[in-house]
Amino acid sequence: MADLIKLGNERRMKEVMKLGSTIAMKKRTERGSGNRDGERCTSTNPHSFGNELRACLRCRVVKTYDQFRESGCENCTFFKMEEDPERVVDCTTPNFNGIISAMDPGRSWAARWLRIGRFLPGVYTLAVSETLPEDMQNICEDERVQYVPLKRV
Repeated sequence: MADLIKLGNERRMKEVMKLGSTIAMKKRTERGSGNRDGERCTSTNPHSFGNELRACLRCRVVKTYDQFRESGCENCTFFKMEEDPERVVDCTTPNFNGIISAMDPGRSWAARWLRIGRFLPGVYTLAVSETLPEDMQNICEDERVQYVPLKRV
């Protein structure tokens, strides 16, 4: 019985994520931002919500390991995770707390409070429990991209 409830919840979550991505894409297209020259205007939503989820240590977007390996992180393209599977392990973590779906991060007070207001719409974690390795922090500095390690609570 519990397995059926869990399966039903996963299906509903997938439908909500799919609907959220569609709405966010329509809103961005209406405003005229993103989606120029085939550019993605949303982050890829997780395909499943099991133990294989990982969060980017810089932007905290949540996807599966396979999704990071295939398409990298849409907010942190300079890490080039899709080119080097080892970078996926270096730049992501399976240790995080909570999940939030941001359909319009720029207008959401919760997204701004979590410091994800400038990122693409998608699924994010509330907090990660690790910091970005020093060599990846150096890449952020080289790209002039801010990395703010989260304070441990």
